[in-house]
Amino acid sequence: MRFMIIVKATQDSEDGAMPSEALIAKMTAYHEELAQAGVLVDASGLQPSSRGWRIRYEGEKRSFVDGPFTETKELIAGYTLIEVASREEAVTWTRRFPNPAIDGGEGEIEVRPVFDLDDFEPSESVERFRSLAEEFRASR
Repeated sequence: MRFMIIVKATQDSEDGAMPSEALIAKMTAYHEELAQAGVLVDASGLQPSSRGWRIRYEGEKRSFVDGPFTETKELIAGYTLIEVASREEAVTWTRRFPNPAIDGGEGEIEVRPVFDLDDFEPSESVERFRSLAEEFRASR
C-alpha cells in the first residue's frame, strides 16, 4: 500500500524561507530510516506557490492562473511517498515524521492512501495505464 505524506505549507514556506540546517538534518535522518527500511518511494519539497500556476477546468474549457495562491492552509510545501504493508505501518512511520515547520512552530502533515490500479474496475484504459506504469518503472 502506498501513502502520500503531504507537508502543509506555512506562511514561512510560502514566503520562500529555507529550512534550517537542523531541520534538514532531521528530515534527512528520517528519510534515511525510511530508505533503509525499504519503504521510501520518493520525497521532495516544493517551491512557493508564487512560482507555480493552476489550470482551471470548466468542461473542456481551460483557464490559466498564475500563483501565488492566498489560502496557505490549502497549499502543499512538500511530500513523502511511502510503500508499506498496512495502514498501521503507515501510521507508525508518520507519527515519527519531524515537525516540518521552518520556524519549529506549528506545522501539519496530512496522510492519504494512494489509489492502486487494482482499486478500479478492470477496463482497457486501466490495462493501458498499467502497461505505461510498468514501462516507466522498467526505464528507471
